[in-house]
Amino acid sequence: MRGIFFIPMALLFSWHLNAAIVRVCSTCQARSVRDGIELARDGDRILVEKGTYNESNIVIDKKVSLEGINYPVVDAGMTENEIFIINSDSVTLQGFQVQNIKPSYLNDLAGIRVKRKEHFIIRNNRLIRTMFGIYLEYSNKGLVENNEAIGFAEEEASSGNGIHAWYCNELRIRNNRIFQQRDGIYFEFVEQSSIEENICRDNLRYGLHFMFSNYDTYSGNTFRSNGAGVAVMFSKQINMYNNHFEENWGGASYGLLLKEIYDADIKHNVFDRNTIGIRVEGSTRIKYLSNDFINNGWAIKVAGGCYDNTFASNNFISNSFDLAMGETSNNNLIKGNYWSDYSGYDLDRDGTGDVPHRPVKLFNFIVLRTPESVILLRSLFIDIINFSEKVSPVLTPKNVVDNAPLMKRINHKS
Repeated sequence: MRGIFFIPMALLFSWHLNAAIVRVCSTCQARSVRDGIELARDGDRILVEKGTYNESNIVIDKKVSLEGINYPVVDAGMTENEIFIINSDSVTLQGFQVQNIKPSYLNDLAGIRVKRKEHFIIRNNRLIRTMFGIYLEYSNKGLVENNEAIGFAEEEASSGNGIHAWYCNELRIRNNRIFQQRDGIYFEFVEQSSIEENICRDNLRYGLHFMFSNYDTYSGNTFRSNGAGVAVMFSKQINMYNNHFEENWGGASYGLLLKEIYDADIKHNVFDRNTIGIRVEGSTRIKYLSNDFINNGWAIKVAGGCYDNTFASNNFISNSFDLAMGETSNNNLIKGNYWSDYSGYDLDRDGTGDVPHRPVKLFNFIVLRTPESVILLRSLFIDIINFSEKVSPVLTPKNVVDNAPLMKRINHKS
């Protein structure tokens, strides 16, 4: 094992000994970014001094580290051209302000594009008006971190996504800030990857759009004030931990949409002030554990085909509706949650209510069938019919019940 380890380490050490630094500036031998790449060899560092470089379609076809000093600006001049095209494995691209690609209805143009490459690092870049910010296609084992993408999207057809990944594996997307794009982050056919600690805000469609992607994790992200927060569809084995879904408002908006999802964990997330916290359709074997649902219209809205799910140790606080279920037959487990509208008692003082809690109110059914009736939400009449249904359930599903409701809010931080 030592011999096997020694050979690549020796090659790496030799490579760095022979590496050179190529400088790009107005008085250097290389006066453009493209010149710097032409002068460099595999393993070299290309340092680009602060300034404005009016260039586009810059192909990085060597294993180099291309680094901007004090954020040099690379400007496409509002032309229908891309800016950086990574066409080699083992490329690092960092420290640039990349800007001004003309929107196109025909081509998916990007500030930084990677196609069929591996072991790339894209970090600490600013992407402004680039249509697509970073576009990854058939590319694996890459790190995209600490970038900022600002898109100024006005319509879906002529705008792109902040970070777009298609048919990729083993990506790590972390600590990026993405504003005013079509989708903040887009994953399609991406596996064994993670999305961590990103902020996606004010995007036209979704903060995260996630399809046909399995064995992935997203954690510690904030999705705020997007057309809709996150859509996760047609995927399995997805972990969603410690995310914030905030202020995603609109007639068809939600914090999180789950459609045809199987075997997922949704834990320690906060859903705060969304039209719908989570909308679920045809999703099975999902664990909703230790989440906070606060001040939403609907905390969780479940359509048909959702079975073998667990809802436990969650806080439901001051939502207009805590839970809506579109069908009466189900085998989901609901147990040990805190419901702020629970009106039962705890005579033995063990912290668990002695009276089961039925979170699906009769008015849920009325609003689902006649949305205009929501205007009656706070009326005495609605309180009366909800109480009547609670005493003698007729229309609400009898088996949607929490038999161990908690008397106090759960502190998920401890």
